Amino acid sequence: MRKGIITLAVIGMIVGVLMAFGPLVANYFSDRGLRTADITAGGEPASVGMDGSWHVVRGAGDNVSQAGYTFDEKLPAGSKTTSGRTEDVEGDVKVEDKKLTEGKITVDVASISSDVEKRDINVRKSILHTDKFPKATFTLTEPADVSNLPDDGTTEKVKVTGDLELRGKKNPVTAELKVLRTGENVILQGNIPFKRSDFDIQTPQFVAATIADEGTIDLLLVLEQDK
Repeated sequence: MRKGIITLAVIGMIVGVLMAFGPLVANYFSDRGLRTADITAGGEPASVGMDGSWHVVRGAGDNVSQAGYTFDEKLPAGSKTTSGRTEDVEGDVKVEDKKLTEGKITVDVASISSDVEKRDINVRKSILHTDKFPKATFTLTEPADVSNLPDDGTTEKVKVTGDLELRGKKNPVTAELKVLRTGENVILQGNIPFKRSDFDIQTPQFVAATIADEGTIDLLLVLEQDK
């Protein structure tokens, strides 16, 4: 009888612990952060040509300029994908004879946030080291053909090659961008793959998670032609 009472007491304690920490565990596994948005297509046809100089603006319609990161967290019980983003992004590109010839995008990585403050602190301090390297840049290094971009408000893909500078290190990267010409704007969206080890960023060990080496820099950029 006494053994049965003890067993019930132990079970009760376990249930109590699960009830207390269950919501925290569930939130940790279900939380995905704030992902950089995908491009919203279906806009009006383009009303301006491609050739000329363009600069990043805050947004147009449902598309808002933003940039961020996505990486995987590996946990003892599984893994999940986590993201953060910022709208503090600027840049300029130049198109000549329907070729993208120049381009530089700068992201304020120090202002990137997800919806979990503790995670943001860890990312800034232990992964991106934003105290010393608050900015990340992508600079085009090879011309990209944009002659096949439709002007009817639908999207097409363009491959771009450039240098990604992160944490004071620069490495060549190639990414495929989705491009939309609509009204007086050009909208770019894509994910630039990178390895943190290529930028001398150590893989931190958190309490119960390891951050994967591979991740992406995510972009959604609304461009307006210089007047």
